[in-house]
Amino acid sequence: MKKYSVGIIGATGMVGQRFALLLADHPWFEVKVLAASSSSAGKKYKDAVKRWNMTEPMPEELKDMAVMDAAADMEKIASMVDFCFCAVNMKKEEIKALEEAYAKLECPIVSNNSAHRGTPDVPMVIPEINSDHLEVIAAQRKRLGTKRGFIAVKSNCSLQSYVPLLHPLKEFGIKCAAVTTYQAISGAGKTFETMPEIIDNIIPYIGGEEEKSELEPLKIWGEVKDGKIVPAEDPVITAQCLRVPVSDGHTAACFVSFEKKPSKEEILKAWSEFSGEPQKLNLPSAPKQFIHYFEENDRPQPALDRNTEHGMAVCAGRLREDNLFDYKFIGCSHNTLRGAAGGAVLLAELLAAKGYFD
Repeated sequence: MKKYSVGIIGATGMVGQRFALLLADHPWFEVKVLAASSSSAGKKYKDAVKRWNMTEPMPEELKDMAVMDAAADMEKIASMVDFCFCAVNMKKEEIKALEEAYAKLECPIVSNNSAHRGTPDVPMVIPEINSDHLEVIAAQRKRLGTKRGFIAVKSNCSLQSYVPLLHPLKEFGIKCAAVTTYQAISGAGKTFETMPEIIDNIIPYIGGEEEKSELEPLKIWGEVKDGKIVPAEDPVITAQCLRVPVSDGHTAACFVSFEKKPSKEEILKAWSEFSGEPQKLNLPSAPKQFIHYFEENDRPQPALDRNTEHGMAVCAGRLREDNLFDYKFIGCSHNTLRGAAGGAVLLAELLAAKGYFD
């Protein structure tokens, strides 16, 4: 595999920092550009980052790299890289315009942002589940008038804690599911220092999150038809999303009913045997075992299990029959690794392996 030159747009934020760490020693990708808002432009990365929120230190090779202006230096950035990761904190319409402008400059964008998740010809991919949606890129390029440029996005971070667990069970005909997510503060770009109101507290509302949790799985389970992704019509999902005093790791309590109720053994077998394109292609960031099931009653726990397989696996536990639904279980995933930057890096590896950056 050739080495690709990459940029990180939104490099100073929490997800941008996670990208910086993940890409520091990446075998395929080399960071050539760090970009952020005009207030950071021209500064060294170590000076532009107001607060380094990662537990691991800032990569030495990036500390003195000058930060570029993501908007004003767009053409120059596009000429320096093979593609860019994007994780910016802007209004939705501004993000859409920014990402499309890069794509039209023939710079592919792998986005962590939600702005384009609803765009019909933009693939929203969990690599193990719907890698086939990448074929819609041809139609998107036609619309944009590009040869190389396109946008691909990853799904909402909270989905990673339950959609990968529901997906292998679709063979039993999922009728409906109810999910409550307990989401870490890093999902809001916060730490305990910057979000003191979460200590000894739960906030029962995260703006826009419940709608995403109910609708995004249907796009992931949809099909490419006539140059766009047509969302699936079922199953019906209802969601509640809570912010909890956890640094990293989203947990989900999931309840599910089936057309043809499987046995507990059949569910566990479906989980243990499930793998996707990243495992077949042996992508650098792919977990060897995508789903890890814990037999202990008190697992999975974010503090103990979020870093399973470098934070790229999805953990499950407490599978049991339910009085109202057929089954209930707990899911857990690392929200800034599998759920954000790590999921985007894995998506970029998939795109590279399939030749979309060439």
